[in-house]
Parts: sequence; structure tokens; C-alpha cells
Amino acid sequence: MSRLIVISNRVSAPRADSATGAQGGLAVALAAALRDHKGLWFGWSGEKTEEFTGDIAFHRHGGVTSATIDLEEQDVDEYYNGYANRTLWPLFHYRIDLAEYDRSFAGGYERVNERFADTVGPLIEPDDLVWVHDYHLIPLGQQLRQRGLRNRIGFFLHIPWPPARLMVSLPFHEGLVLSMLAYDVIGFQTEEWLESFRHYVERELGGHCDPDGTIHVGDRSVHAAAYPIGIDYREFETAVASPKARKAFERMRQSAAGRQTIIGVDRLDYSKGLEERFLGYRRFLEEHAECRLKLFLLQIAPPSRGEVDTYEVIRERLDELSGRINGEFAEVDWVPLRYVNQGYGRADLAGFYRAAEIALITPLRDGMNLVAKEYVAAQDPKDPGVLILSRFAGAALQLKDAILVNPYSKEEISDAILQALNMPKAERVRRWRALNENVRREDVVAWRKAFVGALEGAESRSGG
Repeated sequence: MSRLIVISNRVSAPRADSATGAQGGLAVALAAALRDHKGLWFGWSGEKTEEFTGDIAFHRHGGVTSATIDLEEQDVDEYYNGYANRTLWPLFHYRIDLAEYDRSFAGGYERVNERFADTVGPLIEPDDLVWVHDYHLIPLGQQLRQRGLRNRIGFFLHIPWPPARLMVSLPFHEGLVLSMLAYDVIGFQTEEWLESFRHYVERELGGHCDPDGTIHVGDRSVHAAAYPIGIDYREFETAVASPKARKAFERMRQSAAGRQTIIGVDRLDYSKGLEERFLGYRRFLEEHAECRLKLFLLQIAPPSRGEVDTYEVIRERLDELSGRINGEFAEVDWVPLRYVNQGYGRADLAGFYRAAEIALITPLRDGMNLVAKEYVAAQDPKDPGVLILSRFAGAALQLKDAILVNPYSKEEISDAILQALNMPKAERVRRWRALNENVRREDVVAWRKAFVGALEGAESRSGG
């Protein structure tokens, strides 16, 4: 079996307590992918250094070897805070009004990808499979090819791919997309993002697409397909059954004091639709006064990317909006909205999910959304809760038995909450069984096998 070399922006090495840790969806997925392969996980350590040295720190945890490098402060400002999170992230989430185009950002992005290639290249052996992840490292495959690597190299995008009419707003968009043709396999979360990519290639690059998923531009070819990511279902089952999860469950139930709990768990980001969610919940409270004292919304939203001004703005808006909602509707013995700006470990979240009668997951645009899948997996099969899910989350294409809503519509969110509250138990069980079967079947193992299998089937080549 070939070694698997995983390359991502950040490395979150798996720990012995990974089933109860606070690792994100990508970290959990990649750790699971690497457990069955000898290999290496390479990326940025998250630390800054005065001068880039290329020194590599190796660690081994949970059967996975990680290799990390530190970046200069200028690298972080231009590559990570700049091009990745002020340019590509908003653009790829359809927010061209928030995208910032700065030549220094693009220069830093290219420089860090070159540094990744220079550093990881010597660690890659001729038979290794190389799997590059996400929008931070789009040109890395081309950089590795230019350094002579003939290995099979795949790329997986964890966020949406924007329509061509939006993609062309990016300066030098052609060069960025052309660099992707250095990969052998490109994976997207959904067929929608894949179709957007294919449409761009045909419209802007004059390429053509074969029925088998092969994309041709000039003399360059790449296989592109949708590989929907899932959760590590078995590991999450373990987390749900853990003492820590049971304690979190009891804590939530006692705190609810007989009221029904609506839960939302999202990183603090404008793509998650939190402001629209709060407004939809407010509309529900306005329209259904008889329900006010019977439920509450718990929104967990740990801050992220504090060095990007846009995120400070959204935090201020949510602080104000949550305060207005509580000020308008709260009683001396009831608060309608519990807004928490801190993160929790996976076992704690598993307990919270199980205790919540409703999950309100309404991103404006999301590559997949693993929180929705974790909520489903955490439910009591005999008395499951109800998932309300944005139709613009990638997971909506799989989780069709959720209540699907337009997250921009306050009325749809309000109606969905009422529908969930009044849903008969038999319907809840029927919907949950269908949802859970999909989450269990299309888990992270299936995702890994599908993508790595396609990469193993690709011919080793050299590119330009």
C-alpha cells in the first residue's frame, strides 16, 4: 500500500482522547483517513517566527505522524488573513461584496505555497499518494510539479466553488484555475460545486468535460468529481456514549427545566447565517407568543479569525441583536436566547445535541456542514429530535428528510420551528431513521475510500 501524504493549511494532530477532544471536522476526517495508511500530515503549525527557516517539527500521535513548519508574520498576514480569508473565503461563499483584492495578498499566497512545496517536497517518496486540502493551497500541486514530482496528487475543496459569473471577479482567476490542472484528481463536496467548476472551465478556459468526469484543457487533463464528506460515525457514537457526553446531556436537561431546546453550533462567520437565524427566531417569538416560555435557543458560536475586521463586525451585530431579542421577550424566569461565544469539546457537544429537541442549522452557504450530521448521529433512536437545515448547505443534498429552509427567509425559519415543535413522534422517528442511515453509510470512511481510490487509479505523471 502506498503511503498517504496529507497536506493542509493547519495540522491538528490526533490525540489519545480524540473521541472527546475539540478537533474540528476537517481534523477528525483527516485523522480517520490516515489511520489506515502509513504516511504523513504536513502543514503550518499555527506559530509565527521572525524569519522563515523551513525547519520541520515531527510529532506522532494516535498512529499519525505530523510535520509542521512555522510561518513569518508577514506570511500569516498576507497568505492566511489576507488572500485565503479576505479574498477567497468570501468570494467562494458568494460574498463578493466582502472580498478584498490586494496585490500583496496574492503575492503572500503564492510565496507560502512555494514554501510549502520546497519544504514538503523532499519528504515525499516516489510511490506516495499526495492529498492536498482546501482553498489555502490551490496552487500547491503545480508548485510540486514544477519541482519534479511525478506522484499522483489529488486536491479536495472543503468549501463551495462559486459560479463562473462570480469567479471572474477574482483578479488573475485564470491562472489560479489553470494551476489546478496539475492535479490528477479534484474533489468537491457536492455536484453543484462540481458543475460550477466545470462550467467555468468550459466558459473561461475553452475546455471540455467527458461523461466520466475527466476535464480537458489543451493537453492537460484532470478527473473531477463530487465526494461528499461525512463524520467518523463510529467514533462519534463512542463520544455520545462517553461519561463526559452523559454529563453534558444531564447539564443541558437540568438547565432547560422542562423547556424544549433549540440548538445551533457554528463558528462565528458571516457564511453561517447567524444574523438571519436570530431574526427568524425573533419572528417566531413574535408570531407565537403561546410558545415563548416553552423553549429557548442555545446558539454556540466560538469566535474565529479575529484579525480579520469583517469578523469583528459580525460579532458586534450578533451581540447587539441577541441583546435586543432578550430585552424584548425575556421574563424574570426565562431567557429566550442563550448566545455563547466559546467552543466545546466533541463529547460535550454530543451531549448537548442529544439533549436538544431541535437543531437549527441555517448557513447561507456551506461546503457541507458536519454539525448537521453530528446532530443526527447523537439522537436517541426511540425519541429523536428534529433537524432544520438550510437548503444551501452541502449536506442538504444528502439529508433530504430534514426540514429544509431558505435561511434568508424569516418566515420559513419561523414556520420550520413551529413544524418541528408540533411534529408527531412517529414522523420524527421516520425522518431520523432515513437521515441516520445516510450519515452512517456515507461517513468519513466512505469519503476517504472514494477519493483515495480515485487517486490510486490515476496514472502517475509529470505536469507543468
